[in-house]
Amino acid sequence: MTSTEQTHSVRPATDTGGTGAAPADRRRWFALAIVMTAAFMDLVDVTIVNIAIPSIERTDHASVSQIQWITAGYALAFAAGLITGGRLGDIHGRKRLFLLGIGGFTLASALCGFAVNPEMLVASRILQGGMAAMMVPQVLSIVHATFPAHERGKVFGLFGAIVGLGAVCGPLLGALLTEWNLFGLEWRPIFLINLPVGVVSWLLGRRFITESRAPRALKLDLVGVALVTLGLLMLLYPLTRGRELGWPLWGHLSMAGAFGVFAALVAYERRKAARDGSPLIELSLFRVKSFAAGIAVQTVFGIALGIFFLVWTLYMQIGLGWSPLRAGLTGVPFSLAVSTAAGMSVQKLVPRYGRKVLQAGALIMGAGVLVYLWEAHRYGLGIAPWQMALPLVVMGAGMGLIVAPLTDAVLSEAPREHAGSASGLINTVQQMGNALGLGLVSVVFYGEIGDRLTRAQVGPAFVHAFQHALWWVAGIMGVIFLLMAALPKWPAQHVEGAAGAELPEAEKEPALAS
Repeated sequence: MTSTEQTHSVRPATDTGGTGAAPADRRRWFALAIVMTAAFMDLVDVTIVNIAIPSIERTDHASVSQIQWITAGYALAFAAGLITGGRLGDIHGRKRLFLLGIGGFTLASALCGFAVNPEMLVASRILQGGMAAMMVPQVLSIVHATFPAHERGKVFGLFGAIVGLGAVCGPLLGALLTEWNLFGLEWRPIFLINLPVGVVSWLLGRRFITESRAPRALKLDLVGVALVTLGLLMLLYPLTRGRELGWPLWGHLSMAGAFGVFAALVAYERRKAARDGSPLIELSLFRVKSFAAGIAVQTVFGIALGIFFLVWTLYMQIGLGWSPLRAGLTGVPFSLAVSTAAGMSVQKLVPRYGRKVLQAGALIMGAGVLVYLWEAHRYGLGIAPWQMALPLVVMGAGMGLIVAPLTDAVLSEAPREHAGSASGLINTVQQMGNALGLGLVSVVFYGEIGDRLTRAQVGPAFVHAFQHALWWVAGIMGVIFLLMAALPKWPAQHVEGAAGAELPEAEKEPALAS
């Protein structure tokens, strides 16, 4: 595309880095389909791995620590690189970083699929998380910079549906691929399936995604990158390995020191913003109430999900002794409920009831957790998949009411010129919460299981540990409900879309930044 064509495609949307949101420009819908496919691939990759964890543990003799690192290593690399990935997209172009990320993600998926031992698999998963950190922030950045406010509700509704669809397909696909044992590859096809999807998305992305970047010349804040990465490593590494190592003193000191590093990061970013206006983290975003409140909710929500999904898989496949396919099929009601509720929440419920929809979602999901807890206690090892359906549907409906409108609430008032930084922060705190949740599995789940169990003791021990973990998840949902009181009563985009429809973009943009 020539520079003249790029300018023409940018101007109708905004002069702050948009990529062409003119009503007649159908290219943006092709671009949306491509970036949503990439988001879908990332979501499927997370859920598909969870269902295959017991198979990896059995066939490759992976230790408990390695099992945690297959999931937490990805989340850690993802969290550590997301802010940097978002900022690099602002600086060098979101299309360029998206293509680099999806290409690297595809390559890392191949390395995961051909890993010869658990150590190589962990290393490849960390690389995969790093590549996802380049790819994923560009998804929301491209959406935010491409679509005007009055269309974003529909787009985020689609995004919520994609989240639900990924939740449906991941466990089922992982179960089928693991159960079929294609070509004697055991669990490996769960990663290799990313290869054709990644290649096609890369080729189409080159053609249909229009480049966009921040309007001002920005520089990469290398000191900020180092402080973010160091702080996350100091917090998450000892939390993940603490139980295995007997909770050594250096681990506690490291976790405490991480908060000092984060304090130094905030002080440095303030000076950097005042000096050259190009910090890694736009601290001004936290002056937007909806953004700050949404970030807090995203973090705590990530912790709940990190605990639940890994523990749930271990409970069904190791504790109850179910096959991957049976466990995957059991999760279908949950996934369908997430997808259905996510689609309804943004397009139907939030415009009418506002923040109450998200608060209802937290209460409904918490209620589903408590019902699941009661059933797990009542039926023990004899519980059947159909008996899990009710609590899973309730939990899924609650999660669906939260996941799509929460993203909208966080980003709706964020300035477009900081779209990459904002979306990077959203994904970072969610993944940081997810990694914290995975690390807490050592405490809330494995901490309840003895180190040496006979075969007869495994089932009851895992059932008891699962119930203990569910109490934690229920408590966290209560905290989320309280935090949601700080969210705006109505999403700004609905106000903006109605009241600001006649305003030119140049007049609407300052309102976004206020």
